Amino acid sequence: MRAIWKGAVSFGLVSISVRLYSATEEKDIRFHQVHRDDGGRIKYKRVCSIDGEEVSYDDIAKGYDLGGGEMVILTDDDFADLPLTTSRAIEVLEFVPAEQVDPILYNKAYYLEPDKTAAKPYALLRDALTNTERVAIVKVALRQREQLATLRVREDVLVLNTMLWPDEIRAAKFDILDEDVSARPAELAMAGSLIESMAADFDPMTYTDNYREALQEVIDAKVAGREVVQPEETEEAPAAAVDLMAALRASVERAKAARGEATPAKKATAAAKQTTAAADDAEVVEATPIKRTAAKKTTAAKKAPAAKAAPEKKSTPTKARKSA
Repeated sequence: MRAIWKGAVSFGLVSISVRLYSATEEKDIRFHQVHRDDGGRIKYKRVCSIDGEEVSYDDIAKGYDLGGGEMVILTDDDFADLPLTTSRAIEVLEFVPAEQVDPILYNKAYYLEPDKTAAKPYALLRDALTNTERVAIVKVALRQREQLATLRVREDVLVLNTMLWPDEIRAAKFDILDEDVSARPAELAMAGSLIESMAADFDPMTYTDNYREALQEVIDAKVAGREVVQPEETEEAPAAAVDLMAALRASVERAKAARGEATPAKKATAAAKQTTAAADDAEVVEATPIKRTAAKKTTAAKKAPAAKAAPEKKSTPTKARKSA
């Protein structure tokens, strides 16, 4: 990474020399405007709207439109006289609880790397912010503009998050929300069940930019001279629900089914299977004693003739001994 700014964090009487690096980068696929027939790049000339002449960079200044065709022209000298006291310093103004900073204010993130001689005070500020669970509210000048920002800790590194100024946040005014619109307790409970069925720990690595991946496939196919295959169609968005409770209930079942949890339909099927199995077991239990009784009678019938025949075999040798 290349440092985009170098200065110091002013922390009371402590000064921490740091370098600033962009913590994020956009992954959008960028295109150039080209001539369809030969692929030549399209270029635009800087032409004055009054005399029609092409203007070089050296002759271009910044103008503020007053309206009605009037323009105030500002030069580099006008900007040089502006008071940017924080041009090379990140001035800590105060420390506030992290939860008090509305995320809508956050703009862009930067990593702070300390100089070798500033490693100890850097670690001191980092650990102090972690232990107190607070963030530092600071002012810093980046690209000739003073910005409000926060200093916080992420993975043992100080991160500077530039913020929008309060007057840059638009007010959310929607007339429909001024009406008395409220959900019934049953609907609220079902919505809570839906949220619980879809609850998870946030892991940003599980999400991907499907459009960018599909567009890259199209580009790769063009480069390789292959046929461009259209991506699979995604599931159509459901129609507007007429019955809110029915839609919520169906959503809960769908979310549970996606996680492999038992839904009311699955529970009913399982209960029916258990009932059928219990009925089959009952039939087996009732039939078993009858079969055992029959088996006992058959065994007794087979043993009876053998018991009567035994005395006849013993009487024959007795008579023979008397005659002798």
